[in-house]
Amino acid sequence: MRTEQEMMSLILDFAAREERIRLVTLEGSRTNVNIPRDALQDYDISYFVTDMDYYKGDESWLDTFGSRTMMQKPEDMELFPPELGNWFSYIILFEDGNKMDLTLIPVGEADEYFAGGDGLIEVLLDKDDRVDHKEPAHDRQHWIEPPTARKFDDCCNEFWMTSTYVVKGLVRRETLFAIDHLQEIVRPNLLRMMAWRIGAEQGYTFSLGKNYKLLDRYLPKEDWDALMSTYEMSDYPKVWDALFTCQALFRIHSAKVAGYAGFKMPGYDQAVAKYTDFARSLRPL
Repeated sequence: MRTEQEMMSLILDFAAREERIRLVTLEGSRTNVNIPRDALQDYDISYFVTDMDYYKGDESWLDTFGSRTMMQKPEDMELFPPELGNWFSYIILFEDGNKMDLTLIPVGEADEYFAGGDGLIEVLLDKDDRVDHKEPAHDRQHWIEPPTARKFDDCCNEFWMTSTYVVKGLVRRETLFAIDHLQEIVRPNLLRMMAWRIGAEQGYTFSLGKNYKLLDRYLPKEDWDALMSTYEMSDYPKVWDALFTCQALFRIHSAKVAGYAGFKMPGYDQAVAKYTDFARSLRPL
């Protein structure tokens, strides 16, 4: 596997030679001092170019970076509509295990890029001194944000209301319907509430990472183990168990957040408990 130094040399040497590439940036975890380095981190690179069609028309220039196992071009797919406007990206997995997300951006849209960035941006090459203030990369935009009373109530409302959809799906034995609502809405709101509790206890001055990937560093072990158990939904009874465990954890963490922030606890929990009993009585399970 090529080293970080080797990969960065390839990326920058190519850009330095290419007159049409005027600016190069690095984004993502490799710019974040709070994320431990490892060999599986992507190289999130943006090339700001004067001629998009030149690079999109003949992609042999990508061979410069090594032999590819697989490549994806999100802006050239039909099933998944493009979302980057005039930008064009290549997600490349190389044979040696390195992975690069390379985005081509019209150089005239550099201001838009920096204005919409998340702070985790490092300028690697600036041939025209376009970037006046090269601020060190930071992850402040990803720090846990304290909830307002309204956001707290909204989270509770969404968690408990969507729990009724999980219950309905399970009572009808529409297991995939139930699992989808639990995975896509119920558990994410539990994770949000857990993050708020961690922020309230330890300060809203850090990030839990993408998809809450650093959550286990801060949760009590028993809560982490309980959370992990909710991902075991291989049969019908386990989906019920996952729902009830999510609800038990949500009760604990929402009460803590309310206590720290002085929020009023809504009565959604009790209302959903009544609905659950009602729904389960309608037909044999």
